[in-house]
This record gives sequence, C-alpha cells and structure tokens, in this order.
Amino acid sequence: MQKMNLTKAIVTAMKEEADLIIKKFGLKETKSLKNIKIFEGTRVGDDGEENIVLVLGGIGKIQAAIATTYLLENYSVDKLINIGIAGNLTGNDLKVGDVILPNTFVQQDMYLPFEGEHLDYAKKPIFLEYAIGENYDLQKFGLILNGVCATGDEFVDNRDRMLELRNDFGADICEMEAFAILTTAREYGILGKCIVIKAISDGADNEAKDAHMNNLEFAMENSIAILEFVL
Repeated sequence: MQKMNLTKAIVTAMKEEADLIIKKFGLKETKSLKNIKIFEGTRVGDDGEENIVLVLGGIGKIQAAIATTYLLENYSVDKLINIGIAGNLTGNDLKVGDVILPNTFVQQDMYLPFEGEHLDYAKKPIFLEYAIGENYDLQKFGLILNGVCATGDEFVDNRDRMLELRNDFGADICEMEAFAILTTAREYGILGKCIVIKAISDGADNEAKDAHMNNLEFAMENSIAILEFVL
C-alpha cells in the first residue's frame, strides 16, 4: 500500500477529547471504520505546510493498538502523539488541569509469573526522551516533564486502587491507552518519534467518575496548548 506524505499523527481515545482538537485545527472526517474515525487537515508549520491526521480510536489498550497500527500502515508518520486525560495518583503533587509528559510507561494489569526475554515487551517499562528547549517556560503552561504513567484496561475510581498503583509502580498518573500505543510504535521502529501528553482530569478516587467528565474540557484545553508547541 502506498503511504501518504509525512504526517503529524495524533491518537485520542474519546470523542470529547478529539472534538476539541478537530475544532482547533479545522480537521475533517475522511474515513470511518467500524470503531475508528479518521480526521485530516493541514497547517503551516516551521517547515511549511504539514499534514495532520487524528485517529479517534476508542477506549482501552486493544482499540489503541488497532488505531496505531492503522496509522502506521497507512501514513508515513513523522511524529506520533497520544493526547488525552488521566487520573492523578500523586495526591497533592498534581492538580486538575496540570499537563504531564510522562517518560516512563508501565502496563499495570499484566501479570506473568514467567521470565524470559520474549516477555520483555509486556513486562518491562517503556522509556521516552523528550527534546524540550531549555528556554521553554514550563511553569507558564503548567507542564510537568517526566513521571510514570500506568496503563490498564480499567477506569480507576477507587482510592484503594489508586494507592495500590502508586505504591506498586511508583506511578504518577493512570490512563488506558499509552502503553499500547508505544508498544505498537516500538514494533514499527518509531518509538523515538512519539510524545505522550496527558492532562489531569480527576484524582482516580471515589469522585473520579464525575470529576473526569466535569473537568475534561478544561484539562484538554491545557493539553492542546502543549500539543501546538510539540506538533
């Protein structure tokens, strides 16, 4: 299959997350699969006109991996960005609306009592390095660099579970897609082109269900400010 020109690719899980990005960049829906929607557009970047594609892939690791695979099979991806909201596992160290670019990713719901290099893809953390200029004002945008992101197929809305993830993995945030997206990107040899942007929407506690949706727009607006910078 012939791939299109170099593209800045964005993966989101939820329609509410995607809608704000679609509006910001004037993207248009170009394809709809069974559970995946594709939106495309262009913008003027530092090197001239750039292609942008957003994949609304759905919630969870399976959908995230499918969406990322579709992207990498059909586009020449110059940069792959996963953006969305996340739960705070740190207590008071993070607050709603803070944006974090985690550099360490773990799969928190995978249990394998076996050892072997062939299992490394599932058991070992994934690490990213970000090239952010020293002169960039992180505080201005409420941006936190680095940290541990725990990915699993569960919405964490229980304080006991929140503390468990914090203690077992040293995780700062939890969400449901990033590890799967990065694992797929690694298989295609483009892990170095990946950026993960997560904005805090809730405390991953008993109030998380309502806070998650009530704070989504505010959190996403903050993360889109960072998206514009890294895109």
